[in-house]
Amino acid sequence: MDFYQEKITTIHNFYSDTERMSQHLHDLSFIRPAVVVIPMLYEEIENPPLAHIITELNKCSYIKKVVVALAADDKDQYERTVDFFKHLDLDHMIVWCNGPRISAIIREMKDSELDITEFSGKGKDAWLAVGIASLYAYAIVLHDADIVTYNKDFPAKMLYPIMNPQLNFYFNKGYYARINLDKKTMHGRVYRLFVRPLLDMLVKDVQYESDVLEYLQGFRYTLSGEFAFTRDLALNIRVPSDWGLEVGLLAEVYRNTTLKKICQTDLGFYDHKHKEMGKTSSEGLGKMVNDIMVTFLRVVNETTSTNISETFLRGIQVKYIRSAQDLIRQYNADAICNGLQYSRHLEEKYVDMFAEILMEAGTRYLNDPSATLLPDWERALSAIPDLREQLRDAVHADLNDIHSG
Repeated sequence: MDFYQEKITTIHNFYSDTERMSQHLHDLSFIRPAVVVIPMLYEEIENPPLAHIITELNKCSYIKKVVVALAADDKDQYERTVDFFKHLDLDHMIVWCNGPRISAIIREMKDSELDITEFSGKGKDAWLAVGIASLYAYAIVLHDADIVTYNKDFPAKMLYPIMNPQLNFYFNKGYYARINLDKKTMHGRVYRLFVRPLLDMLVKDVQYESDVLEYLQGFRYTLSGEFAFTRDLALNIRVPSDWGLEVGLLAEVYRNTTLKKICQTDLGFYDHKHKEMGKTSSEGLGKMVNDIMVTFLRVVNETTSTNISETFLRGIQVKYIRSAQDLIRQYNADAICNGLQYSRHLEEKYVDMFAEILMEAGTRYLNDPSATLLPDWERALSAIPDLREQLRDAVHADLNDIHSG
């Protein structure tokens, strides 16, 4: 157990008295209400983790509301999801993000010159849900629907640094060890074998020019999908709608607040549904790596004087491979000493594939460096002041259709 502090405040798990924490959150919830946002695909209701998450959330009396951002193909899937969440005792709402009513509102936004029709995926769904959640919350915590190791302490640890007036952080990101304790396997390959070595190389190449890259280095698990923020911060940041969401979000947080108000919290061991590599840069982990690379290049372009060119990309690719190979040797030693299953050969194959995608993504970025960021909510509300209420009313109307059917 270490007590090292990064560039940002790091809250370790020395001895977390979560019962005391939860009671304090309950007392605070009357003046600082908290809302949980869960983006999910319909398929998640067929997987065990979501039922377990609902069971654990029912133990969190300090949560005012749960907002589920659902992607469902049809009304039957939507209704099945609503029925599934009847087991959640907390006040909750299911936002059918690609349903007819929400989709109609999104199309109508174009009349106010606010066009998000080209966006899709988790980022867009989270954006919609966060907007609705901000009607009810002081603090908003967002996490995935497929966390195998989820327990009632997760939201408490994420919310406490924000809701506690003695701390008053604006943003808190979870970090954890991606280890499957039953199978004794090490996961988190995209972070371990791509983001970490790539970020190291980018920082060295641009040197002191980019404070934001050094700030990103301070996060122990850059790609974690678990974070919490205040309503005010949530309304003022723009995020990508693709797999660059986590990196893009951190860059936006940096732009909109001060380091003193940003922290990260140890959530212990963590496991969730794993993605396959995919055969191209548009599938599985390949798609994830592609989107993350584009986001990194956008951050470098916006925050440094570095000339991003094919020569720059080739240099980064060579240095990335060497850095990743060095890390593989270190991970191998860690695995051996901890009795974990680990294949250096398989890890090397992943690095080779990631290196190819790095160049593909870089070439795409050079051909089209325009950003793919959703507008911040403050801008959206300046164009359509009652947009959140329109979305909320659409959610209620969808639910009423079920009750009246």
